[in-house]
Amino acid sequence: MNNARAMGDYLRYKSAFDSALSEFAILITAREWSQDYEWSVHYPIAIKEGLNPEIAQAIKEGRRPDGMSSDQTIIYNFTIELQRYKRVSDASFDKTEKRFGKKGVIDLAGIAGYYTLLAMEMNMARRPEPVGKERLPRFPE
Repeated sequence: MNNARAMGDYLRYKSAFDSALSEFAILITAREWSQDYEWSVHYPIAIKEGLNPEIAQAIKEGRRPDGMSSDQTIIYNFTIELQRYKRVSDASFDKTEKRFGKKGVIDLAGIAGYYTLLAMEMNMARRPEPVGKERLPRFPE
């Protein structure tokens, strides 16, 4: 995991996305993988960076949030499609590329992929959520 850290540092601090949009994509990924620790670490960062708590709550509950900005909508659609269907539609790819460029498309897939790797590792290792933190709701499989 130490070897993956350089990629994580790039994706968090030097990607095509500001911290607010990056944290938004991380929360979506944490929710899709039911990763309590990842959610508990990144939720306060996302809120501090300006994410509306109602949008975060909808993600937490597995609902499509109302009131997303146009950038959030692009990121939400791309990330959800990639997580759930293992690919993105031409429409989502094109909208993401038009708004954020080729670098943005690659970086957004990188954010989703990197935080999926972390979620998989923590879920596999049964990493507990921090003490006193609420678990994400579990959905029927």
